[in-house]
Amino acid sequence: MKALVVYESMYGNTAAIGEAIAASLREHGVEVESGPVTRIGPEDALRADLLVLGGPTHAHGMSRDSSRRQAAADEKNTYPTPTVELGLREWIDALEAGGGRLAAAFDTRIDKPAALTGSAAKGIAKRLRRHGYRLAVKPECFLVSMQNQLIDGETEHAARWADELAGSP
Repeated sequence: MKALVVYESMYGNTAAIGEAIAASLREHGVEVESGPVTRIGPEDALRADLLVLGGPTHAHGMSRDSSRRQAAADEKNTYPTPTVELGLREWIDALEAGGGRLAAAFDTRIDKPAALTGSAAKGIAKRLRRHGYRLAVKPECFLVSMQNQLIDGETEHAARWADELAGSP
């Protein structure tokens, strides 16, 4: 099985989760290519049996151009390569039809109830289904603090989620 794990990341949290997912899939013998939307193109999804997409939750959903620029300009942001220009919205819009292939969606969001924060993963999953992908597992959220740091245990949470994903049909 070949998997493609693609993410956008502003503070580095979503990148860390994406890479933890990729590492866990590799441990299950899955051939994985992983990286940011700025390095992996939508056309690369055609080579994958499993497409895993993730992004941060901004304003209750997927990021937009303006929210990415705002996060990148945040003086507290120390991540060297924040996603600015091309985000998952645009990346998914350029996807070819999935033809029923497997996909999964994840996000990072502030550690508050989802009713207050929203979830980018739900929007990602909806867009994947519209493009003809079949979700292998439910969309998953990984939590960050108000200081934009991953909550302890979230990379392990990502590995467990990937274990479930590796075992899906």
